[in-house]
Parts: sequence; C-alpha cells; structure tokens
Amino acid sequence: MENLGCANNPYRDSKVVEACSLFGVMDRGGRRFDGKDIIRAMANMRERGNGLGGGFAVYGLYPDYRDYYAFHLMYENTTAKRRTEEFLAKHFNLHLTEEIPTNNNIQLSNPPLLWRYFLQPKKGCGRSSWDDYVLEKVMTVNNAIEGAFVFSSGRDMGVFKGVGYPEDAAEYFCLEEYEGYMWTAHGRFPTNTPGWWGGAQPFSVLDWAVVHNGEISSYGTNRRYLEMYRYLCTMHTDTEVLVYALDLLRRVHGLPLEVVSKVFAPPFWFEIDRMERKEKELYTALRQVYGSLLMNGPFTVIFTSRGEMVGLTDRIKLRPLCVGVKDDLIYMSSEEAAIRLVCPSVERCWRPKGGELVVGRLRAQAVEKLLASSEV
Repeated sequence: MENLGCANNPYRDSKVVEACSLFGVMDRGGRRFDGKDIIRAMANMRERGNGLGGGFAVYGLYPDYRDYYAFHLMYENTTAKRRTEEFLAKHFNLHLTEEIPTNNNIQLSNPPLLWRYFLQPKKGCGRSSWDDYVLEKVMTVNNAIEGAFVFSSGRDMGVFKGVGYPEDAAEYFCLEEYEGYMWTAHGRFPTNTPGWWGGAQPFSVLDWAVVHNGEISSYGTNRRYLEMYRYLCTMHTDTEVLVYALDLLRRVHGLPLEVVSKVFAPPFWFEIDRMERKEKELYTALRQVYGSLLMNGPFTVIFTSRGEMVGLTDRIKLRPLCVGVKDDLIYMSSEEAAIRLVCPSVERCWRPKGGELVVGRLRAQAVEKLLASSEV
C-alpha cells in the first residue's frame, strides 16, 4: 500500500534523520539587537521541521531586572498556577509577577497559561549557593506540582517556545519587541517523543540553554548518572540530559569548556591508545570518571550561557553545523544558506570537524560592562 504520509510529515517517511533546524547569533561586543534576522533564518529552514516545536532563547533580555532570576512558567490550569505561586512566595522574594505577553491572533496548538516571575531567594540562603537553591526549587516545581513547568530560570535571559513553527512561535510571543546580545533558535522534527509545549526547545535551566538536532541514544545512562546529583529528567526527551550535564560539569564541577566537549564527544579508545602519555592519561581519566555522560549517537548542539555561545557535533559529525563570522557577529546554523540570507557579506564561513568545539565569547569590555551592572 502506498505510504500517504500525513500533514505534518511532507517527506512521507517514518523518520527524517537530518531534520531539526538550529540557529544562533551573538554580538561579541555585547550590543543588543532584535530577533528579526534569526526569525528570517529559521523561516528559511522551515522544511527541516514539521510544526511540532519551535522556540528561542534570548540573552541580555531583561536589563532592568538583570539581578533577578526570571522564571518563565507554563500552567495547564489555574490550580497549578495557584499552587506554584504559593510555593514561590514561600521560598522567594517576588519582585514582579506578570503574564507573558502573547499575540492571540496567532493560533498555536493548545497553548498553556504563560507567566513570568522576577525573583530572588529569601534571606537565609547564602549568596554563593543561590544557583543551587534555585535549581532545587525548579526541580521541585517540575516534579511535585502537577500541571506546572518552569521552562526558563536564568538571569537576564529567557526562553520562549511552543508547539508550532519557529516563526509562528516568534510572532505568538511578540519577539519583535525584545532585544538581546545573543539569540538561539530551534525548529523541531520529533522522531521519538511527542510534540508538546514542554518538549519544545530550547531546554534551559539557570543560565544554560540548549538547542539540539539529533538523537542521544545514551539517554538512559545519562539520565541515571544525573539523577545521582538530583537532576530529575521529566520532559521525556533526550535533549534534557544535555542541559543538566552542562550545569553539572561547568558550574558544579568547574570543568573548562574544552574538557566538557571531550566528555560529551570523546576520542575513540583506539585514538586514546595512540596518544602521548600525559594526553592518554587525561582522556582515560575522563572516560573513567564521566563515561556515563558520553553523548552517544548523532547530534549537533548549540549551547549558551551568559556571555558564551558554543557549537559542537558528535565525533563523526552525523548532523550538520556551519559557522560564520562578520565583524563582531558570530553565527551558528544547520545550513550555510540561512547564515548568508541574513548576512550576505559574511567574512568567513566554515564547517567544523566532528567533535570540534567552536566558542563565541563576549569581548573583555562587554564582559566588564555586564559584570559592572550585575551582582554576579
């Protein structure tokens, strides 16, 4: 019988192995800009998704509230909202509570209630442990309060996502009204998990956000390892382990990005065996200590934190990544065409090797400006 496919699968196939679209753009001078170009870039890669998830992460988003954690929440009903707000009021000082503005003329599938809260931990929680405290409370809400989901919890950044194409999600969340010095975006083509609001990307916790194209076949092993450190995976998608692993390795364990990349996409054992002694000892130790955080399977990820944008593919590069540079702007994308659409005069464009780390960072003066206006 002919495979007639369905409306959200124009390829008439059960699995499209190179789908999902990623895009990131950063101004390394720290200048804030609107999201028009990234929205255009994502619309140009529309065929990579199927309308079951689209979203954006924006940094430098809330300059007037940069010292507060910005919680973005989805609620299935008013009961979940009431219970969550009681919980937040008990554990945090709430500076501002408001509904996230949306454009109701844009029809996305079954939208939840969307609210945001600018808050800080109450006195009695040491300043050095604020991130740990916030992480613990985010895990509590997402696991103990039915119908509530904290999908963004960083400072001076925010995630906006839903079920739909990325350009539709951008219009729904009125993203043309926002500015930031760094934007990432994702267009989803789910192959193993359902398309729903909580499963859309980016995935975020604290200041981290991740967009991902591929399949993490080591999800079960990764998840069990992270649960030992009280990271609870509840979104039923492999991408979630990436954002928690980043927080554990970078913030908690203090590993450099270059080392984190070799945990996620390490050399093969036959390559390690051929290394010089000191290098061999390092990579052997990483495989022994963090073997359960090796991200097995085909993937490309763009992950961000305040002041950094990082691109990484699996060891043999089974998913695409292209990087472009123009003056202070750095672009990362699934397709070179999307970069050249928004930056026709790009100075350099290249495709990193498998497992090769590409890092964009704010320049020193931009970092100093960010730190001077914050209590970080």
